[in-house]
Amino acid sequence: MKTLYVSDLDGTLLRSDQRTSEYTNRVVNDLVARGVHFSYATARSYNTSHKVTAGMTAPFPIIIYNGAFVRDNATGQLLLTNFYEKEAAAPLIRDLTAHGISPIVYAYVDGIERFSYNADTVSGGARDFIDTRHGDSRDRPVTDMESLLEGDIFYVTCIDLPEKLEPVYRKYDPVFRCLYQKDIYSGDQWLEIMPRDTSKAAAAKKLKALLSCDRLVVFGDAVNDLDLFLIADEAYAVANAVPELKAAATGVIGGNDEDGVAKWLCENVGNAL
Repeated sequence: MKTLYVSDLDGTLLRSDQRTSEYTNRVVNDLVARGVHFSYATARSYNTSHKVTAGMTAPFPIIIYNGAFVRDNATGQLLLTNFYEKEAAAPLIRDLTAHGISPIVYAYVDGIERFSYNADTVSGGARDFIDTRHGDSRDRPVTDMESLLEGDIFYVTCIDLPEKLEPVYRKYDPVFRCLYQKDIYSGDQWLEIMPRDTSKAAAAKKLKALLSCDRLVVFGDAVNDLDLFLIADEAYAVANAVPELKAAATGVIGGNDEDGVAKWLCENVGNAL
């Protein structure tokens, strides 16, 4: 039977320094070279995830933007995509703005992946986030609503005060796929809004079918990994995971700073090959 192994990235595969260790890189590269089907799933883009996993050079599919896209780790080739319908994205973004929330909008504009925002109105937290992407080829500041709505939109991020974001989250959670949580590094409140059928779990199921795998084994640390855990044949929470995820897990393994996922893979998959 063929198994697909999918790991969350931040807090799971990455150490606290936001990097994969040399050991984890070596294990993943070796297993993929030996025919193991591996992927990681993250809210990050290809650009940022590729930087923090720089030592992973093997060709394997990665789930990015919380399941909006699947790309090849080595080549960047798009394998699966999920965009908003045109009539859904524009009213959402206009309504966010009407509520005093200035979003970061991810889209393909003229065939190029960009993130657009109004530099004059974004929150301090959003500005801090944008500053960490200095020099990113996707960076696209705009000054008007029509420019913000251009292109094929696939992801909307809002970083602001909880009292501003929570009412909008409650309004749109039944309509779209919404993730409302604090960033594990900055502590800022985030609201991420995606097409309804976008999720790590949905992407993992599509990838499993694409690779003709029979089983799915997953790893995670946070509540936003719960959808993956619920569809998996086996699900492992790292030692630093939240209690809710541990309660849903097949078992608990070593923490992210102990290379827990890579050690589990080495012991349970590598030794069996």
